[in-house]
Amino acid sequence: MKVLRFFLFPFAILYDFVTKIRNLFFDVGVFKETSFKTPIIVVGNLSVGGTGKTPQIEYLIRLLQNRYKTAVLSRGYKRLTKGFVLVRDNHKAIDVGDEPLQYFKKFKAISVAVDANRVAGVAKLINEQNAEVVLLDDAFQHRKVKGSFNILLTKFNDLFVDDFLLPTGNLRESKTGANRADVILVTKCPNDLDQASKAKVLKKLKKFDKEVFLLEFLTEIKFWVLKKFLLLILQIMKFY
Repeated sequence: MKVLRFFLFPFAILYDFVTKIRNLFFDVGVFKETSFKTPIIVVGNLSVGGTGKTPQIEYLIRLLQNRYKTAVLSRGYKRLTKGFVLVRDNHKAIDVGDEPLQYFKKFKAISVAVDANRVAGVAKLINEQNAEVVLLDDAFQHRKVKGSFNILLTKFNDLFVDDFLLPTGNLRESKTGANRADVILVTKCPNDLDQASKAKVLKKLKKFDKEVFLLEFLTEIKFWVLKKFLLLILQIMKFY
């Protein structure tokens, strides 16, 4: 597999060019980004594969659901339905996807929906469900919706800064995409993380000039980190 990926390097260069042009067009306004007065929290990553997005969405739900009418919008990966679907009790994973159904079953006080068209989906949640904050699941590359706060996840043992673009590596876009993030969360850190290892990770991510948090086993975060992270979100989103 490594040999094959090496020979696919020219395609990675082409992919890099295409994604950079796409991002440039969004940056200069050729492609439209839609903004909403309602706060939009985007959770995603630069790489394919699991970085702990689902536990982080659930963590944010717990932080926000008792204070604001919270909604989650996902694409609904592998579902057989089309368009906007508001998750209900009679839905199965084949209708809405595994993660949205999991959110719905675990958190009854929130609205959960799926829609490949993120702009239309957000608008429906705001207008029809009176959402006061919308969490966009796995939407870091979906730039048609302008996030109020962008959370970038990266795994401790597979940092995006050490990776390369598809198909040679696992990156969906250039590492420079991290500049759009408001905060970087390093997930799946070992419980016995020592200061030297922590410093090494922080040094690698320092050039992006972002707030960086190292999380132990996804959601097991010490209280002071929880407080700092929450205050950072609330201040930037002006909920205070």
